[in-house]
Amino acid sequence: MSLRKILTQGDPTLEKTCRPVEKFDQKLHWLLDDLKETLENAGGVGLAAPQIGILRRVVVVEDENGELLELVNPVIVSREGEQGGWEGCLSVPNQYGWVTRPNLVTVRAQDRDGKFFEAAGEEMVARCFCHELEHLDGHLFVEHTDELYTPDEIDAMEAEEGEQEPPKARPQSRKQARKRGKKR
Repeated sequence: MSLRKILTQGDPTLEKTCRPVEKFDQKLHWLLDDLKETLENAGGVGLAAPQIGILRRVVVVEDENGELLELVNPVIVSREGEQGGWEGCLSVPNQYGWVTRPNLVTVRAQDRDGKFFEAAGEEMVARCFCHELEHLDGHLFVEHTDELYTPDEIDAMEAEEGEQEPPKARPQSRKQARKRGKKR
């Protein structure tokens, strides 16, 4: 396993559509291991292969138990409900936006050996599924938000709002933003 460089917004690789994985071999295992190590080192909750320069349909996502799910050739098979929350990305450092996503998402994918399975996630995991799978088609979360904020700007908004409940279209508290908006 090795740490990989995470590409940032503006790199043309992040705008490309990834190819499906056809060979379930040692190279794929190394890619999955590198994604997991790179994600853990960066402190995020999800990472897609194009973020490390590999145009293959492979992502890793942290589930509700803190375990990393390996998703090869993933597709969303169902979406339910709606949630709004802060979202960040390891490829868009130090920037967060308010994004609406489904509250419950089920994906169908293959494991590192090619076996098909389904995984469902709510709230943060659902958000991560959507976010990471968009990377596979050359999209970033910034396409879903009108404005990006730094952590300092979020703090200033929170101080301005005081103890009031924030408007639906505005961010929640910084504490909730950190919990929900962990970088993917």
